[in-house]
Amino acid sequence: MKYEAIAEFTDPVNARILAISEDNIQGFVREPFAQIAERSGVDFDTVVDRIRTMLDAGTIRRVRQTLIATNLASGALVAWKTSEERLNSAFDFMFQKDPFSGHVVVRSTDGQTAGSEYRLWTTVKAPAGYSLQKHCEMLRERVGAERFRIMPAKGIFTLGVGHVRRKTIEPGSVAAEPAVMLKTGVIELSPLDWQVLMALKREFTPGEIGPAPWQARADEAGVPLETFYEVAESLQRRKVIGRFSTFLEHVKPSETGVRVTRFNALFHWAVPAGREIEAGGEVGRHHILTHCYWREAGSDFKNVNIMAVAHGTEKDRLLAHKAAIDEHLAKCGIPVSYTNVFWGGRSEIKPSEISPFVYEEWFRRKDEL
Repeated sequence: MKYEAIAEFTDPVNARILAISEDNIQGFVREPFAQIAERSGVDFDTVVDRIRTMLDAGTIRRVRQTLIATNLASGALVAWKTSEERLNSAFDFMFQKDPFSGHVVVRSTDGQTAGSEYRLWTTVKAPAGYSLQKHCEMLRERVGAERFRIMPAKGIFTLGVGHVRRKTIEPGSVAAEPAVMLKTGVIELSPLDWQVLMALKREFTPGEIGPAPWQARADEAGVPLETFYEVAESLQRRKVIGRFSTFLEHVKPSETGVRVTRFNALFHWAVPAGREIEAGGEVGRHHILTHCYWREAGSDFKNVNIMAVAHGTEKDRLLAHKAAIDEHLAKCGIPVSYTNVFWGGRSEIKPSEISPFVYEEWFRRKDEL
């Protein structure tokens, strides 16, 4: 079998592995690759070999322990209004020079609609002790944006990836119960917590994928392995730890031209004040969604307050999923005063840095960037 073939997500063995490894390993796991093997039914050595191969080839973008960053730093989705002339340079700065900006996406709508002049969308984190508003003001001045709208998450209903297993989901497919909202709020960490967390969250290199993957991280943090485990499991109980994940490269084609997705849709709904939790639970139960939040977008976006993201290879298919969600909300008796779709174009994704120590160093050097 050619190297290129076993590096693609379309390979049957890889698909079995990815169906588990993308977003089905929840929390901190002492032997994550062994659990992927057990749950996928693929032997351990093959799991390790295939994940290394896909990471080397760029099919997998990164392998890492994710964090629930909204509980570690003040964060928000930020929409930026810039001139068309400055759009790409602003994009480049956010992606290349600002470690606290994560997802950086140029979005457009199918017509001139509310908020369509906001083309650049980013996620931004401000570590504990620093102001998200002031950070965005610094960015606005640096990139020459006209204005921005900060939209922090008031609640999280869905947070996952799972592009491989979502490819065959039918419009209207829902969980048995509404999604439960996770409340957001910054949790204070001790120096030991940060010591372990900084080692824990670093991306895995191909050579680190295998048995006992946390031993080297414990050495990096300067603590015994059992202490590393205890701190990580304590962070999980405090809802700081997300999932262990192999993130597919879903924006760019692979070396052989295969794409995981082609379209990235940000869905907007405006529901009555006081019904956000109910509406978010009903939207968030739809299996196609990778993200669903309660965010207040304000008057520029006709007071949208529920947002969700779905990915797919066909635009009409994503619109069918959106129509199924709209129909579901209507059946639940939840009125929607306004709805829209913002389509993703140019896009780059990286984890937002959340360390106050990193921010302090970045702030000292910001004028050199």
